[in-house]
Amino acid sequence: MVKLKTKKEIELIRESSKIVAEVLRLVGAHAKPGVTTLELDRIAEEYIHSCDAEPAFKGYGSDKNNKFPATLCTSIDNEVVHGIPGNRRLQEGEILSVDVGVLKNGYYGDGAMSFHIGHVSPEKERLLKVTEESLYKGIEQATVGNTVNDIGYAVQRHVEANGFSVVRDLVGHGVGVKLHEEPSVPNYGEPGTGVKLKEGMTIAIEPMVNSGTWKVKVLADGWTVVTDDGKPSAHFEHTVAIVNGKPEILTAA
Repeated sequence: MVKLKTKKEIELIRESSKIVAEVLRLVGAHAKPGVTTLELDRIAEEYIHSCDAEPAFKGYGSDKNNKFPATLCTSIDNEVVHGIPGNRRLQEGEILSVDVGVLKNGYYGDGAMSFHIGHVSPEKERLLKVTEESLYKGIEQATVGNTVNDIGYAVQRHVEANGFSVVRDLVGHGVGVKLHEEPSVPNYGEPGTGVKLKEGMTIAIEPMVNSGTWKVKVLADGWTVVTDDGKPSAHFEHTVAIVNGKPEILTAA
């Protein structure tokens, strides 16, 4: 069931989302060759706590024996999403995708960005550009009267026109008192189909775009999702509210 939010609830989601945006900006400033993803995770967690908020991902998961152990998801090159921070040092030419969720005053914000570590290849640069562009193409469709698949179709059309592919096994979602709420927001689909968008909906739109096949698999850690063909992937995400019939980005920097 899709829960429509009041203006007060949207303001609370905005507060959490603002911290998300600040974390991504902070992590991006520190994401350089030689830095470990665990160091980035500690920076993010300290900042979130300094805002009287909690990391949304730490301890998340349905398997009580394998909860997500960190504040950030840090995914490198062929890792699509849900990479676990560790002692591996970032290297020149890699893509680092960072996903972070924040809980404050009972409401969540969620966002992601992909960063180039030093100088990357022209193809990786283009992957980053097209993925971020596709996010905004999707957001443009988040208006009252449209559907979730209008968002997905806009993302898919832009991605595939540029020779890349959208991941189908993972999708965007509603955001609010839970990190993942209804509706699901795919990055592909038939326009005009799916859940209708209404005033007061809050959703996370998050294209995950691969340079090769759209197919993915999960590693033995039970979390890290990688491309099936080993080619690079990128991920961008905003939490968006539908206000006065139009999309408003709550995780804007």
